[in-house]
Amino acid sequence: MSCAGCVHTVETALTKLPGVASAAVNLATGEAAVVFDPARQTPAQLVEAVQSAGYSARETAGAAAEPDERKAERALRRSLGRMALAWALTGPVMALMILMTGLMPMRQHDWVEALLEVLLALPVLAIAGAETYVRGVKTAVHLVPSMDTLILLGTVAAFVTGPLSLAGLPVANYAAVAAMIMAFHLTGRYIETRARTRAGRALRLLLELGAKTARVERDGQEVVIPGEAVKVGDVLIIRPGEKIPTDGEVISGESAVDESAARGEPLPVDKTTGDTVIGATVNLNGFLRVRATRVGRDTYFAQVVRIVREAQSSKLPIQQFADRVTGIFVPIILGIALATFLLWLLFPDPMRAVAAWAAGFLPWVKVSGVKTLSLAVFAGVAVLVIACPCAMGLATPTALMVAAGLGAKHGILIRNGEAIQLMRSVRVVILDKTGTITRGKPEVAEVTPAEGVTSEEVLRLAASVEKASEHPIARMIVAHARRQGIEPQEAARFEAVPGQGTRATVGGRKIRVGKPEYLSRAGVNLAGVRSIVEQFQADGKTVVLVAADGQAIGAIGVMDTVKEDSAAAIRALKALGLRVVMITGDHERTARRREASGH
Repeated sequence: MSCAGCVHTVETALTKLPGVASAAVNLATGEAAVVFDPARQTPAQLVEAVQSAGYSARETAGAAAEPDERKAERALRRSLGRMALAWALTGPVMALMILMTGLMPMRQHDWVEALLEVLLALPVLAIAGAETYVRGVKTAVHLVPSMDTLILLGTVAAFVTGPLSLAGLPVANYAAVAAMIMAFHLTGRYIETRARTRAGRALRLLLELGAKTARVERDGQEVVIPGEAVKVGDVLIIRPGEKIPTDGEVISGESAVDESAARGEPLPVDKTTGDTVIGATVNLNGFLRVRATRVGRDTYFAQVVRIVREAQSSKLPIQQFADRVTGIFVPIILGIALATFLLWLLFPDPMRAVAAWAAGFLPWVKVSGVKTLSLAVFAGVAVLVIACPCAMGLATPTALMVAAGLGAKHGILIRNGEAIQLMRSVRVVILDKTGTITRGKPEVAEVTPAEGVTSEEVLRLAASVEKASEHPIARMIVAHARRQGIEPQEAARFEAVPGQGTRATVGGRKIRVGKPEYLSRAGVNLAGVRSIVEQFQADGKTVVLVAADGQAIGAIGVMDTVKEDSAAAIRALKALGLRVVMITGDHERTARRREASGH
């Protein structure tokens, strides 16, 4: 397909079939979503109907096919090659026209110039434009002419004037014009193909989030299988650092899982027996056995991909209008072009008089000294070429597809095309805090010691214990200490309590690091840090306490910080007259502080 007229033709061919409830064809993705009664139609009959309309088709088993990167890249290279060839030959033709005629009115070219223009234009049309011609002929043969048909007729009519002028007929040579028309047309095709390829790459980034392989238990053995081969009920073995292959439930083991790709929350989520996990998230530090509960199209990320594909394939209201118009547009344009040609040919004097009148305020309109047949051909070709409504027929679906793909790449899911068009009416913008206004990556924000203790001592003892831990927050504390020039000491008798904290002996002192609840259950005296804990919690910080020999000596605040550009982005939205609202799962005091830090 190459235009909105093609879309209308294919949709009409499908919806005319008995048992077909609806058919939605998307030009940019080259896909048709058909709702039909399987008792009255088969997929093979649907494919046959599309082929009878002059197009090729294949079944994708009821689901959108995953983008084929190699196929898309090949199509992009072919499109670039056709455009490059067209301009490599059209450029000299244009230079020749300028050199030989300057800015003078149209005239009869001498035979050497005419021959050069014909020889340079011929491969532009016959080689670079071959695919356009094939599509144009196919749709014309099936009596459903498309935009390619207009380009075919316009360029062939213009090119034929070259050989005719060489044969001595009284017609101007427009072979160079034919080459230019095809070069511009192929440039538009290349831009469209490149946009489609880039949107496909964005979607592939989502698809690549999933695990390529899975380790499953089979007859007491660990077997590595492709990720797509996992079945519901399979027991998965997930070691530290591995991706979780599919959605499931933890049946044994304890670990922290990075769910930021799915949930947007920056802090790892502790998992233990009975907890659910999401496919494509990362197991950070523990050993997990997970029973697969959802696979294939039913997984969380498969649903995300489906939303993006549906958005790319949906139609804007203005695009639906364009499809209806272009269904009858091409035949009407063909009629107008033929009428224009005949008017100039049969009534040259009145037409010249109109052109002379127009020249009074359109100085580039010059018809004096030009043969009537040349004017007739030129006017008819102009109608065919200029009438192509590519802005709505091509640009609209391509823009929709690119918007959905780029949005997904940046974490923005667009449910359907209508949402994009309706954005012109938006008055309120709601932003989630985590990962949108904030970085989505937590870091040590503050180290506050108890009375009589230094922050350096608190950080050194915490880092000394956490150095042996694989927990993300532990690694974060160690990295922060080293950035401050504090090197952790050696720790002995290290022990980790999953999801709670750690303990070890450092320099003969018994040190505990972890959640306030963990230290409280261990009998640690928290009196000296209660106010610090309350303040950290009020600020929205995750609290990590440090205790030595049964006495809390300080607290480390971990939090997700506001992005540098968030305030500027929010100000830009407000400058557009939009009201900006932040939503968060944190309590109101934390939200108010984030609001203040983001101005």
